[in-house]
This record gives sequence, C-alpha cells and structure tokens, in this order.
Amino acid sequence: MQAPDTGFFRPARLVRWTLALFAACALFAGVAARAAEAPNEMIHRLSDEVLGRINADPALKAGDSRKIDQLVDGIVMPHVDFQRMTALAVGRSWRDATPAQRQQLMDLFRTLLIRTYSGALSQVGDQKVRMKPFRADPADTDVIVRSEVLQPGREPAQLDYRLRKVGDAWKIYDVNVLGVWLVETYRTQFAQEASAGGVEALIRSLQQKNEQLAAGSGKAG
Repeated sequence: MQAPDTGFFRPARLVRWTLALFAACALFAGVAARAAEAPNEMIHRLSDEVLGRINADPALKAGDSRKIDQLVDGIVMPHVDFQRMTALAVGRSWRDATPAQRQQLMDLFRTLLIRTYSGALSQVGDQKVRMKPFRADPADTDVIVRSEVLQPGREPAQLDYRLRKVGDAWKIYDVNVLGVWLVETYRTQFAQEASAGGVEALIRSLQQKNEQLAAGSGKAG
C-alpha cells in the first residue's frame, strides 16, 4: 500500500496520526524493558501505562508544550533505535554520508519526530489497544508486534511495530499504520530530496522543516 502523497515530508497527516497513535498505544514509554519480557508483552504493558499517564495529566491533554517536550524527549525517545531508523529512512545516501553528516541527520530526524509528536500528542482520546497473536521464535532478535487501536465510532486501526533486541532491551525502529510503514514513507521522500542535491540538500531540508514545525508549534502543514 503506497502513501497517498509522495511530496517531501508528506503525507503530514499520516505522520501526525502515526505519532498520535504512538502515544495512544505506548509505542514507547519511560520504563526500562524487562530482560525476560517478550516484545509483545512489553508493548501491551506500556500501552496501559502511557494511556494512564496521558489521561491523568490535564496539562498534557491541554497541549502544554513544555510538558509535552519533556515527555517526548525524556520518555519516548530513549526507546527508539534512532541510528537504525535514520539509516533505513535515509537509504542509499546513508552510505555516502560522512560520520559528521550521519550524526547531523540523526539529530535532525530525531527533532523532526519530537516536534511532530508533540503537536499530535493532544489528539489522543478514548482509545484502547487490542493485541494480535504474536508469532515469533524465542530466539528471534528482530520481530513484528501487531495490534489494533480501538476508538468509539471508528473502525479498528492497524498498528504494527518492528523491534530488534539490543542487549537485553527491545528497541522499536519502525511502525506500520494502516499498511504503510513509516520508514518506507520517509525513505521515498528523503530519496527525492537527496537525488536533487545530495546529503547536504537533505540536511538543509530537514533543518527547514524543523524550523517550520517550531514556528507552527509542532503542527505540520
């Protein structure tokens, strides 16, 4: 299934909704993964924990930017494998990037997701998570966890995760919303920009987009 808009950094609506579902489903949370905990059990447990925190904090629901930034940067991002996520999203250009450019791409991509996430966090409503059967070998270190987001008056929304085991912790490096993988969507967009001007052009575009998001209080156009 292809994303409905192929423009650079589009579809913004898909990205915002994806990141709102990150919050609703506790895609990431501020509790360290338990060494003996299966990845699907971790996602399910964290779903309940983060939903409880959001529902209990009026400031988060009201869109307090300071608290949202603290929540996202301090709790969400530590559970993301950003190097792998950025490398996959940048694609072939990652190999051409210098170490300094790679670090810059990771920092800018992280900022992009933080700011977009912050703008979407207040959209979380009366949502629940239904986990689908988990099929993986106990020895697997790279898995997909499948779930659905349930909200009154709406059809169940597909939300799947790709995770890999790093040491004793499971790290999320991609998410699938309604059949569209986020990294794949970004890879198409990034490739278009990099083909026009190389890695430096991609870096400049990420910088510009982050400035736009900052000026618009995290709302993508």
